Amino acid sequence: MFPLRDSQPSGTIPFITYLVIAANVVVFLFEVMLGDGALEQFFKTFGLVPLLFLQRFGPYEIFTLFSSMFLHGGWMHLISNMWALFIFGDNIEDKLGHFGYMWFYLVCGVIAGLTQVFMSASSTVPTVGASGAIAGILGAYIVSFPTARVLTAVPIFIIIRLIEVPAVVYLGFWFVSQFFTGFASIAKETGEEGGVAWWAHVGGFVAGAILVKLVGLIKRDRDRTYDYTDY
Repeated sequence: MFPLRDSQPSGTIPFITYLVIAANVVVFLFEVMLGDGALEQFFKTFGLVPLLFLQRFGPYEIFTLFSSMFLHGGWMHLISNMWALFIFGDNIEDKLGHFGYMWFYLVCGVIAGLTQVFMSASSTVPTVGASGAIAGILGAYIVSFPTARVLTAVPIFIIIRLIEVPAVVYLGFWFVSQFFTGFASIAKETGEEGGVAWWAHVGGFVAGAILVKLVGLIKRDRDRTYDYTDY
C-alpha cells in the first residue's frame, strides 16, 4: 500500500517539515555529484556505523546520530521518506508547534539510531536515512489521530485501486510488519550486509508514540497549573 494523502487537516504552515525535506534533498543532490568511491567514504564518515559507535563512543559518534538522518542511499529511499514526512509531518507539527516538533523529530531520530545500534551491534555497514525519525512521526500520528483516514494506492495484479483506510489500520500494519521483519533479520545478521534498518523504524515509532503522549500530559498539567483567577 502506498499512501497518497490523509484526511486530517492542518491549521498551520508546516515550516519545519518543509525545511527538513529541503535539507534532505540538498544533501542528496550533493551525494549525487560524488563518485562511487567518494560516496562510500561519505557514508562511512557521516553515516551511523553500529560497531564503530560502540567501540569509539565519543562526541563524533554522537554527531553521526544526527548527520545520518540527512543521508539517503538512492532516489527511491529519499522519495519514499520525504513523501511520508510530507503527508504525516504537518499534523504533528501542528500539534506540537514548530519548535517542539523540531526537537521531537531529532529525538525520535536519535532513539531510532540507538535502537539500530544495539540491535545490530556487530554491523560495520553505515546506517543512513530519515526513516527512523519519520517513524517517530508515524507513531505520534497513530496515537494522536487514530480516526483519520489514509487514501492508499493498492496494486491488485495489474490494476491499482484507491482505498481509504483508517490511520490506525494503515500505520498499525506498517509497524507490525517492521517489528516482525526486524526479528527475522536477526537470524541472518552477519555484520557486513546492508539492507533496511528495521529496528530503527521500530525504535522510532515507539519513541514517537510515547513522546507525543508525554508532551500532551505536560501541556495539560501546565494548563491546569495556570488556570486560575487572581483578585
